[in-house]
Amino acid sequence: MNDRLLDAHLVVRRDAFRLDISLRIDRGETVALLGPNGAGKTTALRALAGLTALSAGYLTLDGRDLGQVPPERRPIGVVFQDYLLFPHLSARDNVAFGPRRHGADRRSARAVADRWLERVGLAEYGRRKPRHLSGGQAQRVALARALAVDPVLLLLDEPLAALDARTRLETRAELGRHLAAHPGAALLVTHDPLDALVLADRLVIIESGQIVQEGDAATITARPRTDYVAQLVGLNLYRGHGTGHAVELAGGFTLATTDIVRGDAFVAFAPAAVALHRSQPDGSPRNAWKAVLADLQSHGDNMRIRLDGPISVAADVTPAAAAQLHLEPGQELWVAVKAAETRAYPAT
Repeated sequence: MNDRLLDAHLVVRRDAFRLDISLRIDRGETVALLGPNGAGKTTALRALAGLTALSAGYLTLDGRDLGQVPPERRPIGVVFQDYLLFPHLSARDNVAFGPRRHGADRRSARAVADRWLERVGLAEYGRRKPRHLSGGQAQRVALARALAVDPVLLLLDEPLAALDARTRLETRAELGRHLAAHPGAALLVTHDPLDALVLADRLVIIESGQIVQEGDAATITARPRTDYVAQLVGLNLYRGHGTGHAVELAGGFTLATTDIVRGDAFVAFAPAAVALHRSQPDGSPRNAWKAVLADLQSHGDNMRIRLDGPISVAADVTPAAAAQLHLEPGQELWVAVKAAETRAYPAT
């Protein structure tokens, strides 16, 4: 049995921008589409929903060609970033709207709405208008509305972005349970790596309208292939030429590694792997160089340091270490990274 539900090649041309990506999602799978602002994430979602016309390509869902099917006739549910609940309708009638549009009578549609409101924990809120709901409650009503039409494909556009940190944590867990129970396919558009890692089975990363990397979270985080992906997963990333146990970077700077790599290659290491010293470190670590402290900021429980030199590098140090080093912008420091703390891998 083929479990592939979505098979699409989305090509959308708009002025100087061109989206050109292929998406495939299996039954029961949640895929996260990530990328920087302007990468084409929302354009892709709108193309799938039928709100933006394809310039070329194709779109099949559960074996059905949807290329010419209008939005209201597609077996697709959408949760928009701002939820877009109808302000004049109650939560119950917002959820019942989809079944009504699909031909259900008023009584049947409301019965479906009541069941979904109960499933999302809002059975007692059915009579409330959107203005009387919290952000988390509005998000759950929007999810119930999308699921009430039994969609083959569920599209979620930054569904947690409008929530505060505490509500986001609770709602993320709730959303995860519903996605796990959804029998169809789901596409989550987000810029938040935590939402993607927690909610998705697979990540697809796009930049400038093109897919630059895709795979499960372990693959993406272990081997980032662009600066955006490296920042997303919190790694320093450089591209150069592998010569065995070293990677030669632009300008003649070389990073030693315990991996063996030859030809076009990436080398990556975590900010926590970077050690800072006021003078040249003892023991002559294989990767050590002078740098200038360009910036320092709080980063969770640590300090995130940015250093300029032969290469730009981010380092994480504890507040105690920062105080001991008397860190301040413009300060000259020695940077050291153990070869065993780096990862090198082919760029092609």
